[in-house]
Amino acid sequence: MADLLIELLSEEIPARMQEAAGEDLARLLLKALAPLDPRDVKTFTGPRRIALTCGVNDEVPAATIEERGPRESAPEKALEGFMRKHGATRDELTLKNGFWVLERKTPAISATVRIAEIMPALLRGFPWPKSMRWGVGSAFTWVRPLRRILCLLDSSVVPFSLATEEGGVPDNGHGLASGNLTEGHRFFPAGNTCAEPFAVKDFDTWRDGLRERRVMIDAAERRQTIVHGIDSMAREEGLSIVTDPGLVEEVAGLVEWPVPMLGRIDERFMELPAEVMQVSMRVNQRYFALRNSDGTAAPRFAFVANIDPTDGGVQVIAGNERVLRARFEDARHFWDLDRKRTLESRVADLDRVIFHADLGTQGERVRRIVRMAEILAPMVGADPTHAARAALLAKADLSTGMVGEFPELQGVMGGYYARHDREAEDVSIAIAEQYQPKGPSDTVPTAPTSVALALADRFDMLTAFFAIGAKPSGSGDPYGLRRAALGIINIIRKNGLRLDLVALFVKASEALPEALRNAPDLDLLPAFIAERLRVQLRSEGARHDVLAAVSVGNTDSDIVRLLARTDALAEMLATEDGKNLLAATKRAANILRIEDKKDGPHEGTPDPALYTQPEEVALAEALNRVIPQVEAAFAGERFVDAMKEAASLRPVLDTFFEKVTVNADDSAVRANRLKLLSELVRMTRLIADFSQIDG
Repeated sequence: MADLLIELLSEEIPARMQEAAGEDLARLLLKALAPLDPRDVKTFTGPRRIALTCGVNDEVPAATIEERGPRESAPEKALEGFMRKHGATRDELTLKNGFWVLERKTPAISATVRIAEIMPALLRGFPWPKSMRWGVGSAFTWVRPLRRILCLLDSSVVPFSLATEEGGVPDNGHGLASGNLTEGHRFFPAGNTCAEPFAVKDFDTWRDGLRERRVMIDAAERRQTIVHGIDSMAREEGLSIVTDPGLVEEVAGLVEWPVPMLGRIDERFMELPAEVMQVSMRVNQRYFALRNSDGTAAPRFAFVANIDPTDGGVQVIAGNERVLRARFEDARHFWDLDRKRTLESRVADLDRVIFHADLGTQGERVRRIVRMAEILAPMVGADPTHAARAALLAKADLSTGMVGEFPELQGVMGGYYARHDREAEDVSIAIAEQYQPKGPSDTVPTAPTSVALALADRFDMLTAFFAIGAKPSGSGDPYGLRRAALGIINIIRKNGLRLDLVALFVKASEALPEALRNAPDLDLLPAFIAERLRVQLRSEGARHDVLAAVSVGNTDSDIVRLLARTDALAEMLATEDGKNLLAATKRAANILRIEDKKDGPHEGTPDPALYTQPEEVALAEALNRVIPQVEAAFAGERFVDAMKEAASLRPVLDTFFEKVTVNADDSAVRANRLKLLSELVRMTRLIADFSQIDG
């Protein structure tokens, strides 16, 4: 086995593209080098490089390739076309089983030759989301100018070039050809000696040489250095970092040698909302927010430098503090200016803001949400007046300077401004929480007014966009409708709300423009919610097949009741009696399906006079006892009791199938037994469609 090392050194690669680039490099090489059986693949990504190392066989072994051509009886032109396609002559063809066959032997190809053959095309076709050309007359594209290609196989350079017969390779001083040179950090240490090229023999000298020149090749190590470094410095001052994995990931893609540092925030900015400071630091400067032990914002911030300053960071920290002061001055300007107007005075501005070309203005949408919040309020225990007030003011912060600067703060700023305007506390909280939950780990609103507003917003969003035919398709969901559906589900589940979703979607659609109220896609909304619920249960490790079984033929859109039924059925199926009932019911359903095709359907009440075996009588008596009890338990929503009653049939069913031949010779007896099984299947379908359940 030989060791392959490839490094592609370029100008700075956007952080968001680095991980995918490493995955693409591995995927493309594994496919192209499949004849060499690549293994132990590892990728490394960073601001200026993507790299890969793996083991490969020393050569592609010799092989005989056989191509079958036309039949012996085929027209001469067909044979000529086959030979022309493969550049073959008649002498190279043989007849096998009535077909012309071309056999060619391919010699063994060394790994070096194979790699050199595939690399130019692989690099020219590399799937960057965005690429650029540079140099005069160049047709080659890369995410940023590509500076060096390091390609070694067992310490020897694999020679290839990106030059073409037409020329057009960018001139970067040494040409885009493979070699054994790479470069370390651009600016570190003093004198810039790190940036000077150095020779590489293998993976170890590459890794160690880069570390000496202040480059951490492993993105995971850079992330760990950032988190641990900031965390340890913060703890020394009794502080903690505000968790932000996305920011850690991004910063790790911006620096080659992360050096965490702490800076100070002027006390005069601490009156700003904590969210404003955090978003301003994150969006504008990629700084980390810190908090005190009581959870309040701390007058400190963390950042990551890309060099280890000789003065301990005094100048770097001072410079970053100076930049942050300017940013916070801007934020304080918006904060002071926005509060000169009440949220209520801004509502009229929304009539001049387009929500969607086919759905009118934000003002029209707000009026729909107000109506929906009033409808939902009594269902969730909220005061309709407060719910309507929160809905009226919910989108007013869209016209504020702060939200214009930081769209991420929609709702949050509305809550602050509502509190400044002395709105009711539950109204202010509802405005701030209206977009929650934004994701699976986000907080779910529980205050009644917040719940009413959050649900009203999502019901309007879903009905409006489905009405104009903008439902999600494939992976595309530009309006976040899947997230809106999951928000409804999470709010209902968290608060145990008993809501009829179908009726609520109808109510929401009634407020749409008249031409959209009966749009055909509106009928798809209950199924859309059900599918999101199945996806969620699958992600939680629950049995989504059980939910599917409960949902078949079930028009119930009460999520709480649906999940209670699902949980009860899953609990029953976990027992031995439940498993056997499932098997027996599936057996009965299969028998009925087959026999009904012959002379069915076999429905109606069985005739006791036609029972010829005691096992038939026992099953009939058991069904006569259990069916009413199951029906009564379902009517009272005692689903666990219903499942227990159904599972009690297990022993009598086992005996029935062991002793009784359903397809008896006597046609009347056979039909009667099929009716008996039909009663069983009818009863279990009240519970679920057992055919949908695995096992």
